[in-house]
Amino acid sequence: MTFENKIALVTGAASGIGRAIALNLGQAGATVAAVDRNKGGAAETAEMIGDASAAFYADLGDRESILALHDAVSGQLGLPDIIVNAAGFDRVEPFMSNDADLWSALVAVNFLGPVQLSHAFLKSILAEERKVKIINIASDAGRVGSMGETVYSGTKGGLIAFTKSLAREMARYGINVNCVCPGPTETPLFETLPEKIRLGLVKAIPFRRLGTPEEVADAVQFFASDSADFVTGQVLSVSGGLTMAG
Repeated sequence: MTFENKIALVTGAASGIGRAIALNLGQAGATVAAVDRNKGGAAETAEMIGDASAAFYADLGDRESILALHDAVSGQLGLPDIIVNAAGFDRVEPFMSNDADLWSALVAVNFLGPVQLSHAFLKSILAEERKVKIINIASDAGRVGSMGETVYSGTKGGLIAFTKSLAREMARYGINVNCVCPGPTETPLFETLPEKIRLGLVKAIPFRRLGTPEEVADAVQFFASDSADFVTGQVLSVSGGLTMAG
């Protein structure tokens, strides 16, 4: 697959799954807008890709920051042909140990972040009668739930429903909207879990190993490609068989 002459915007590009997606699309020929609130990490990702790719700062919990990102990316690189909403965060703990600030932050970044970013760019894309492929990175926690991640799971479930509904509205414009749901994956977040939980998750996966960020990126590349022109509103789990829900 080649993405030459394509512009791809990837949030959460400073590390983990977001960085793997940015590198994957960049290596396939795309010019990448590597977006993160970690300026240094985003800059490293853009440098790894090279060519015309560039790093951009955005706090996805702040609407004004998202609007500024729209202006910066469209001004420097142009409107994106691919948008990957990969940024997100979690704090694993029992629901009854949560505080209200955590709930607000989870909703703002994991759910409203992709909502507001998609809205900001679609406004310009539709006005110019252009097309875009949007890929949202949710989680299998949003499909089947996850202990210690109750509100996180809720935001990811909301993102899945948002993906399907937006796909229905955008189909008339030839715009594809799909969702990738990683299962347990080798990321810095996974390493923060207690060892007992990490070992238990690996044991529960039929392939008996974690996924890699690169394997998630491969699924994103399919949705971003011409091979997925007739695919929209779909949810693809990359979980080694841990979740086999329809």
